[in-house]
Amino acid sequence: MRFNSAIDPDTLRAYEETHYRVLGDAPATLRIGHANSGLVKLHRAFGVDCSAFLTAANPFSTLINATANAIRQASLAEQLDRMGLRRIEGMGEHPVGTWPGEPSFLVLGMTLSDAKQLGAQHGQNAIVWCGPDTVPQLILLR
Repeated sequence: MRFNSAIDPDTLRAYEETHYRVLGDAPATLRIGHANSGLVKLHRAFGVDCSAFLTAANPFSTLINATANAIRQASLAEQLDRMGLRRIEGMGEHPVGTWPGEPSFLVLGMTLSDAKQLGAQHGQNAIVWCGPDTVPQLILLR
């Protein structure tokens, strides 16, 4: 998939290194390619076998102001609510901290096709999706 991507290699590497933090009562930090016991517990607790970590912030990895990101994220939240999906607040943060953390949601029970569609609608280069094995996968959209 990387060979056909419009996303530059440095940006891809940053996505792969990012810590996708699930906040709330059952915090967990998702890492691309690493199974996560906290995610296993969340999937079991909510009776799902998949989830997606999504944001609407900073479309196509272009930094925009916090107010614009908040409006974009609220729009994504409304869309998820209309779909009847459970969401938990999150934050995508690179460990070096040169890019501001991005407000995000872990969306429980979200199919890969729905996650890809929402990511594309909200101007994202990629999304993080987790199947039954709870290994977060970076799914490129461009």
